[in-house]
Amino acid sequence: MADIGLFFGSFNPIHIGHLIIAQAVLEGAQLNEVWFIVSPQNPHKRNLKLAHEFDRLDMVELAIEDNDRFRALDVEFRMPRPNYTVHTLAVLSDKYPLHQFRLIIGEDNLESLPKWKNYEAILDHYGLLVYPRPGARPGFLKGDKRIRYVEAPLLDISASYIRECIAKGRSVRYLLAENTARFIYDRGLYSAIKPS
Repeated sequence: MADIGLFFGSFNPIHIGHLIIAQAVLEGAQLNEVWFIVSPQNPHKRNLKLAHEFDRLDMVELAIEDNDRFRALDVEFRMPRPNYTVHTLAVLSDKYPLHQFRLIIGEDNLESLPKWKNYEAILDHYGLLVYPRPGARPGFLKGDKRIRYVEAPLLDISASYIRECIAKGRSVRYLLAENTARFIYDRGLYSAIKPS
């Protein structure tokens, strides 16, 4: 049975912070793979200036193409919207019965976990792999055996900051994988202006 970490996100765009965290959790939790689940729409985040979901999937695939233990999935693209994590987990468990899935989340998301649909079922059947986030307060589930804290760098890289830099023609060097940045400029995403 393969142990798979699921990293959900809009990845708008995927950046170096996502990749660093995914690698740290992969090794820290001794996973076989990390799967990036590109979310078309987060039910708890409205009015995001989202790039098209297929562009975001392409960006993830480009960013992880050199790591054979990372995989990008578009499973939520074909599901009713807004979609909830618990539904995606059920679909994946049904499709891959020989895999054990674990949900990767930032420590700052623990506080809002009770607002998630069927969050207790997620904890009972999958469990959480939690990575540290700047400014996160100890969660109400501290000490819960269904939650494993994974050592990872404390990163505060924001996709909104990256989008703002792109729109203003400022460099995003070292914030994005080079092939991801090239894709954004080639497609003109986020009103891309190439930095001089």
